[in-house]
Amino acid sequence: MSTSTSASTSGTGAHPEVAPTLDGPVPQTLGFLDQGAFWANLGVSLLGFAGVLAVLQPAGAPALTVTAAVVATVVGTLIGSAMVGLSAMPGAATGAPAMVLLRGLFGGVLSWVPSVLNVVQLIGWGTFELVVIAQAGTLALGGPTWAWVLGAGVVTTLLTLRPLGMLRLLRRVVTILVAISVAYLAWWLFSRPELDLAAGGGSWAGFWAGTDAAIAVAVSWIPVASDFSRHSRRVSTAFAAATVGYGITQIVCFVVGLAALALVAGDGDAVFAPMLAAPLGLVALLVLTARETDQSFANVYSTAVSVQNLAPRADRRLLCLVIGALITVLALGVTIDDYAVFLAVIGSVFVPLLGVGVGDALVRRGAAPDLSRWAPSRPLMVVAWAVGFVVYQLVNPGGAPVWSDAWTAVRDALGFTPPTWLSASLLSFVVATAVAAGLALVERRRRT
Repeated sequence: MSTSTSASTSGTGAHPEVAPTLDGPVPQTLGFLDQGAFWANLGVSLLGFAGVLAVLQPAGAPALTVTAAVVATVVGTLIGSAMVGLSAMPGAATGAPAMVLLRGLFGGVLSWVPSVLNVVQLIGWGTFELVVIAQAGTLALGGPTWAWVLGAGVVTTLLTLRPLGMLRLLRRVVTILVAISVAYLAWWLFSRPELDLAAGGGSWAGFWAGTDAAIAVAVSWIPVASDFSRHSRRVSTAFAAATVGYGITQIVCFVVGLAALALVAGDGDAVFAPMLAAPLGLVALLVLTARETDQSFANVYSTAVSVQNLAPRADRRLLCLVIGALITVLALGVTIDDYAVFLAVIGSVFVPLLGVGVGDALVRRGAAPDLSRWAPSRPLMVVAWAVGFVVYQLVNPGGAPVWSDAWTAVRDALGFTPPTWLSASLLSFVVATAVAAGLALVERRRRT
């Protein structure tokens, strides 16, 4: 695995592409505009228009007022996007993808655990993206849902074959069209005289649960950020592009989604109807539907790169073909109703994972990590990760019937009732950081 920044001029031609295997050179050719456009496009999602329901009506907590949901969206997105920016920095510094970086945190073999979990969550995200593309396409132009799923799956898979070319396309063309479309839809929705943002009732009691949902959407990109930032020219650029580009657009997307939901009385399945009512709504929605494939592209591509941590010599292109086919099949049987529960589990896994990385980095203070395939195992870091995961679940077990009930029973047995002001994301991050730092000190003393 090459992690040298000298690989920035590798490849042939003016625009080198990603090597098929992890043993190949790593082009580092992306500037702020390339990466900023990429992250900005990821922040605008058809899934976000309906998915903001997870903030407005957080799983296992009281529904929020629209004002509370907007504040939760802003707070959660700012926190989550900053976490994404932090997770992008190591990739730019080393040239290594996200799961390979975890070899230095957990060890070569133990890094397989988060790699497998990441593959599972990315397959889930890719599946939901195809579902929402099909939902929007069917509403806009009609036709059978399965045809839209198949079409989106094929396009997604083809885009993964030239990933850096995809990022350049986003910067040059797609971002401008998306910005115009979102601005037009926002103007149309907020100018409707029938829009009453206060009609839905709710309270502030579930504010932090809603904030955790907004954080969870952003931090789902933590375990893939370095897959793309490894091609950045500078570490600072990778951080700024991810934090600013993603943060601004997720906030805008969620707020537009709240307006659309208010017009359809909170019916997530009908969220696109008021958009289509605009004179140019069909055009705007078709632009966003076509662009949504960048979300599924990122998920499929990073799934393949995560698998390569387990099998470094596997050809990324072949992996993308297999994964693209898999999410297409899964999307034919999944509904958007499963989305909120999916988010609750994601946050509990990957927020404390970042905390462990930060805690370990504070102790190691810039020491070069061992990113070799068989790097020594560090089980104490897995312990810190598990502690953070448990803390998250005790504060916010989500809404999955069996899963949530089990953690609620544990919480009751401990006599623990979390206050409403407590954020599961923030607490688990802080605890995981502190435990990881402490255990890293123990490791260092053992070695000396």
